[in-house]
Amino acid sequence: MWIYEHLDWPNFSWDDTALTSILADIRYRQGRLLGKMEGLGFALRQEASLHTLTNDVVKSSAIEGESLRPDEVRSSIARRLGIDVAGLIPSSRDVEGIVEMMLDATRRFNAPLTKDRLFDWHAALFPTGRSGMHRIAVGLWRMAEAAPMQVVSGPVGRENIHFEAPHADRLDQEMVGFLKWYEKNEPIDPVIKAGIAHLWFVTIHPFEDGNGRIARAIADMALTRADGIADRFYSMSSQIEAERKEYYIQLERQQRGTPDITGWLQWFLECLGHAVSNAEGALGAVLHKARLWEQINQKPVNERQRLIINRMLEDDFQGHMNTSKYAKLAKCSNDTALRDIQELKARSIFVQNPGGGRSTSYRLPDNRS
Repeated sequence: MWIYEHLDWPNFSWDDTALTSILADIRYRQGRLLGKMEGLGFALRQEASLHTLTNDVVKSSAIEGESLRPDEVRSSIARRLGIDVAGLIPSSRDVEGIVEMMLDATRRFNAPLTKDRLFDWHAALFPTGRSGMHRIAVGLWRMAEAAPMQVVSGPVGRENIHFEAPHADRLDQEMVGFLKWYEKNEPIDPVIKAGIAHLWFVTIHPFEDGNGRIARAIADMALTRADGIADRFYSMSSQIEAERKEYYIQLERQQRGTPDITGWLQWFLECLGHAVSNAEGALGAVLHKARLWEQINQKPVNERQRLIINRMLEDDFQGHMNTSKYAKLAKCSNDTALRDIQELKARSIFVQNPGGGRSTSYRLPDNRS
């Protein structure tokens, strides 16, 4: 028996006493993080938000098994928000679509969530009208004539059905109820509302594809309303991706359960708490990069130097910098590379590592510098 087959669906209930202490702790940590970010300059907040939004988009897609290039996502977000960052590259239609949806959810968080808005999000996710090789109905609820919407695993003939969504004939009624509740002003903490909205939308599963990503965008929209600002400094999708196995276990357990969703909300709040806690560590590197560029830009470096510094600041950069590596990356002579390096060293932008001769190498100042 699925959760939506119960007579009291969708009148969700939960045990407040089981959630109070978790919720209070999350609200405290959210306030502390937002207070810390508010004390920074505008450019630093932009850089931190750009980093968080990039992770949110990349990880929300990764949960569904889709791999997006972080540099494409970052470039798309930066262009749309008018953020001046180095190394912008073109982005694919798939990247542009999910970025458009996530920014609409978070930047326009106070705008009503409507059927047409959800249809626009769905159309943005599937600009070609296809999911992989399969044509799907885009910007429409899934059709009654389509096969039942099931989440299955296992070989053909021995499938294990993890979940079967409500029949398509119910979708109009189900979604009217969901959207009315989402916009209703009632005394529910917005963080709790985000957890309910996520579960409720995924359970209805109104689209042929993209339901998970849209559910997380809806939850992010509720969390943005809870924070009261459009800038994002913690990523729920990144944490869900890190806890993906447990995420699906909790979803299946609740969808096989009753409208008492205490267990789901406990997990959702704990996952959110981890996301907020991990944000400070994740943003520490971003803030270090931003402060370093503030120092550098007091006396701008040349384009070769800018390219190399940006490359060294990337998460996948391995090892340290030396003259031959610099020359190869910057496409210049070893003499030019050495002059550039000596200038950066004189300005304390490069720090020379122990050793000399052919093994001479350099690193950027660390977070403690």
